[in-house]
Amino acid sequence: MRIVIKVGTSILTDKNSGLLNKKYILCLAKTISELQKDNHEILIVSSGAVIAGRAHTDVNIKSKTLKYKQAFAAIGQPLIISTYSNAFVKYGKMVAQILLTRDVFNERVKYLNARNTLNTLIKNNIVPIINENDSVSIDELNFGDNDTLAALVAVTINADKLVIFTDVDGFYYGNLARSSIIHKIEKITEEIEKFASESSSSGKGTGGMKTKISAAKIAGASGVDTIIMNGLKLSLLKNIIMDNYHEGTIIKAQKQFLEAKKSWIAYSKKTKGTIYVDKKASEILLNKGKSLLAVGIIKVQGNFQRGDTVNIACTDTKKDFARGLTNYDNVTLEKIKGKKSTDIKNFMNIIEDEVIHRNKLVLI
Repeated sequence: MRIVIKVGTSILTDKNSGLLNKKYILCLAKTISELQKDNHEILIVSSGAVIAGRAHTDVNIKSKTLKYKQAFAAIGQPLIISTYSNAFVKYGKMVAQILLTRDVFNERVKYLNARNTLNTLIKNNIVPIINENDSVSIDELNFGDNDTLAALVAVTINADKLVIFTDVDGFYYGNLARSSIIHKIEKITEEIEKFASESSSSGKGTGGMKTKISAAKIAGASGVDTIIMNGLKLSLLKNIIMDNYHEGTIIKAQKQFLEAKKSWIAYSKKTKGTIYVDKKASEILLNKGKSLLAVGIIKVQGNFQRGDTVNIACTDTKKDFARGLTNYDNVTLEKIKGKKSTDIKNFMNIIEDEVIHRNKLVLI
């Protein structure tokens, strides 16, 4: 079984000192080495670079501006990888550091290269330690949280399960009064999303339960089950991933999931704009599997070029219901929106009849 494990900042940090919890990382290395003996392939998406760098610097800097976060990440990342390396070597294992930015997933060639690198490492029993490259990331190129990064990695390498460690026992129905845990979610509904918290309970990380549910949607759409569990209970991990222990929350993948290329279009590429279509066009796209034509377009929003990913929304509901690779930039679409293909050809040369071909369009 191929498993991506996301370890959050609150799990990696000692609550008293604020430093990396080396004892915990050593226990994690032992647990993963035991899983590898059972022929499981493991990848780790690890948070903690910024807080580790801040904790280890002698400079009393409290600023949360981007440049200081980048500086702290540059200090903290080698501390994290060194700690992981020292822990895993005690169990005869090697780790590899992989730092990613959003453009790796946005550009098809970089995406395939990253996938090949990760596959090569895990096939040779080497544990990739993956993190966002926070020291150079900017708002336009970041993931926002490592839950999303972990989901994208799971989809990229065709994982069987995504395990998200957190500091609570699972997804609670309601608030943190923790009256009851939902142990199994067959489908993420609007009600489930409503109950997802917007912030982390510890206040240390950037991702709360809302980002974990969003990550599960990405993973589930591509056939990957997601497990949300207490990362401090490592002894339960083996049984949980084998579905033999009623602990944590398991979010099941969709039974009909996206093929690899369409999954990349839907979730890995960053969207550059939105095309609003009329009710008739939305019904054709949703129910008949047709391509998007200019005649059904009402409004164009954003700046994008040919080949970029755009959202498709219905003017009635204002909600996105599809994504796709556009054959036209936003300037051209403004000129041809609402027109039939035959009419368009009378005043300009067009490359494609379809604005978005059905083979490059995904319902979400």
